[in-house]
Amino acid sequence: MRWSTKNSQSLIEKMSSRDGRGEGYIPRGINTHPVNRMLPRQTSRDMRYFVFPMNLTLNSKVALITGGSRGIGAATVRMFVGAGAKVVFNYQSAKAKADALVRECGADNCRAVQRDLSAPVAAAELVAAAAAAFGRLDILVANHGIWPPQDAPVDRMADEQWHRTIAVNLDSVFGLVKHSVAQMKKQGAGHIVLVSSTAGQRGEAFHCDYAASKGALISMVKGLSTELARDHIHVNCVAPGWVNTDMSADALNDPPTRERVFRTIPMGRVGTPEEIAAPILFLCTPHAGFITGEVFNVNGGAVLVG
Repeated sequence: MRWSTKNSQSLIEKMSSRDGRGEGYIPRGINTHPVNRMLPRQTSRDMRYFVFPMNLTLNSKVALITGGSRGIGAATVRMFVGAGAKVVFNYQSAKAKADALVRECGADNCRAVQRDLSAPVAAAELVAAAAAAFGRLDILVANHGIWPPQDAPVDRMADEQWHRTIAVNLDSVFGLVKHSVAQMKKQGAGHIVLVSSTAGQRGEAFHCDYAASKGALISMVKGLSTELARDHIHVNCVAPGWVNTDMSADALNDPPTRERVFRTIPMGRVGTPEEIAAPILFLCTPHAGFITGEVFNVNGGAVLVG
């Protein structure tokens, strides 16, 4: 059932006929917005609830998803297309995987664009390509990122590693947000989801470049959410922990490292890309219409014990 004011009025009328009041009773102080019509209805005898189906749909929405050729990005592309969205995603070098994903999802629903987001101009070009492909841009999911796998004590970390990590994980996100927001303001609304990490909340020894870049994304979300609320642009963050992707494969395929990682996760396992993609999808639907500035932890409880 699709949501509408007419639906809510009809349901209230049906329920009021059962409680004998003759009119739909709404507790004092509750306005008549369609969502608030579905709040618990108080009667003299009890509290009644109406349960309605929850549909996570993105029909007619256009999304730009970065790092979409594999891992969390590819799972998010599939999930968004499955929910009815049109999707543009970028890839850096995995052309074969990107082409296969477009074939799987259908060229009418999905486009792949090659862009190296370490280049300063790439963000503006990618946003322009997304808007041109389907005529608008409603959603930005900044999912791309790099994690240098070798431990690097701060006194030995190469300047080049620091600058590249910050360029890819942070500078490019600033560019994507800047140009996406300009497009969303023209349209009157939008959703932005930045993919951070547990490392952005608690730090990560020997990976201060990665932790700093992901922590900065959380700060961006906090500031942008209040700045853009008046423009009806929701800004949120999903913070995964260890996930079974190509980026973590080397570490997770090493038995001692894998055992150490599993000990740090209360649920005793790593996540799947789909388990990260689903919260990203939720945050871009009307069901998350009153959520902005939040860090959605999806890490098996790891952030609580690290």
